[in-house]
Amino acid sequence: MAFRQKHLLGIEPLHPDEITTVLDVAERYVDLNRQANKHSDALKGLTQINMFFENSTRTQSSFELAGKRLGADVMNMAMQASSIKKGETLIDTALTLNAMHPDLLVVRHPHSGAVDLLAQKVNCAVLNAGDGKHEHPTQALLDALTIRRAKGRLHRLNIAICGDIAHSRVARSNLMLLGKMENRVRLVGPPTLVPQQFKEFGCEIYDDMAEGLKDVDVVMMLRLQKERMDGGFIPSEREYFYRYGLDADKLAHAKPDAIVMHPGPMNRGVEIDGTIADDINRSVIQEQVEMGVAVRMAAMDLLARNLKSAREADAGVMV
Repeated sequence: MAFRQKHLLGIEPLHPDEITTVLDVAERYVDLNRQANKHSDALKGLTQINMFFENSTRTQSSFELAGKRLGADVMNMAMQASSIKKGETLIDTALTLNAMHPDLLVVRHPHSGAVDLLAQKVNCAVLNAGDGKHEHPTQALLDALTIRRAKGRLHRLNIAICGDIAHSRVARSNLMLLGKMENRVRLVGPPTLVPQQFKEFGCEIYDDMAEGLKDVDVVMMLRLQKERMDGGFIPSEREYFYRYGLDADKLAHAKPDAIVMHPGPMNRGVEIDGTIADDINRSVIQEQVEMGVAVRMAAMDLLARNLKSAREADAGVMV
């Protein structure tokens, strides 16, 4: 299996063959998750700690379910009541965790780079469940798996990512992954939410939905991240939906078989019309949730294999 990483901190370090490996392993876990007996012993005897410094429903429950289905001992740390709130530094938290000897550490943090800092201080595999506006690698991987299953391939597709690009770690991770897999990516949204520097990723930028969605294979909508906005990025939600919310008229500019995606949680009537979100012929939003569990199982399985190999090598050196 071509996967050489010690941690999963972002899409940026991954090679295309490693991305393909994660998706191929995830395919097997999709099949497992649809069986009556959904359990594997890939992580049997290992300890997984979930540390979410930001609230999350989908991602945390998905990682928890993934770990339990793989046979890990899973612990969720209540970070809202943790020692960090009492003034403990992130480094001291890492040292405390080290003393517990975890094997897998899943971290979501509001500050970019915090997960990478933790990874430098602990003796286990670390998975980034979202850090600030930086990256959200497992979301991009599950989106990739969803696209590959719907379209039969993950290369040379026209893909539009629409909405709040500026505040979105999902957009950044997807831009990197889709670029590595030779896709043509367009960013669509108001200039206040789609900074021109994103052209550095090799994508095209549009501020008109009709132009941006013309003949695309995939329409990926993003949530308006109002909690990260500190100014007037949009005039009003009503005006935003009129110009940038996905409805039937705007979707008509995409290819007839284009799929519609959204990482959730959705603001219906703001980013996307409810009828489109629920259209079983176009929307793959529920499939994204299903793929999320399988991708996280695959990522933890692959990291656990590498961790085991590294520990065995270290033990051999000590002998």
